[in-house]
Amino acid sequence: MAGGSGESSHCKRFSYTFLKFLLAFYACVFWVIGSIILAIGIYAEAERLRYRTLEGMFLAPSIILILLGITMFVVSFIGVLGTLRDNLTLLKVFMYTLVVCLILELLGGILALTFRNQTVKLLNKNIRRGIVNYYDDLDFKNIMDFVQERFKCCGAEDFKDWNVNMYHNCPGIGPQACGVPHTCCVTTKPNEVVNSLCGNGVQNRTRIELQDVIHVRGCTDAFFIWVIDNYKKMAILLLVIFLPQFFGVIVTWLYMTRVEDAIAEYGHYMDGPPQDLKKQNRVSKWFLCMPEI
Repeated sequence: MAGGSGESSHCKRFSYTFLKFLLAFYACVFWVIGSIILAIGIYAEAERLRYRTLEGMFLAPSIILILLGITMFVVSFIGVLGTLRDNLTLLKVFMYTLVVCLILELLGGILALTFRNQTVKLLNKNIRRGIVNYYDDLDFKNIMDFVQERFKCCGAEDFKDWNVNMYHNCPGIGPQACGVPHTCCVTTKPNEVVNSLCGNGVQNRTRIELQDVIHVRGCTDAFFIWVIDNYKKMAILLLVIFLPQFFGVIVTWLYMTRVEDAIAEYGHYMDGPPQDLKKQNRVSKWFLCMPEI
């Protein structure tokens, strides 16, 4: 009996130490990632304010990066601190926050699919807002150019969305009036140099006439079609997003059970480790030597 009890106690201590290292490493990795994202977001926002680009907050990638970075930094810091101190309150906050994030992400995806028409209208509306200031908002211009070239599309709903831009407004008096940017133009060869004037005056022509000149399909529909055609890649992307969070929830829950078992058997860890735990190597005791908070 004594041998079995000692082996069980050893296994519990091993799982406790292993889970502690694993959870601390997990939280530290996301803490570092959150810090990097936050730094990039702050730099991008400083540049945006400097050049006064992307006035709409919805369209500003820097705002999204800052919010994501702050969330990851704070939540991961709570996880690191809770793991180092065996603080059940902080561990619960960390775990429940991950659970809430998972639920919100799932709900957001379900709502976006359920109300697909409203989602498309919202996207089209905000893209048109960006098109209005296309040549002034450098960040949006780069994003829109990339999307139009990558997905072979033009505008939000279709190529005539460029009518809201003052330079492409139809009828207009400038050289680009009734036109679209050159990134809407059809290319037949890889890395082909596009004529920058190929999109001039196309808004006065029909879709059939423009089949070989510009991409007449809107970028919103083009994106959704790409998602459907590349469902395997999207499935992998969703797994990359959801699995680490789910893994964090499971590991945190397992570690909390070990801490609760240790508290029930030895008393609160803040009272100091049991005598037999002192016989373990130094590394396994480092995390128990943090100053009490």
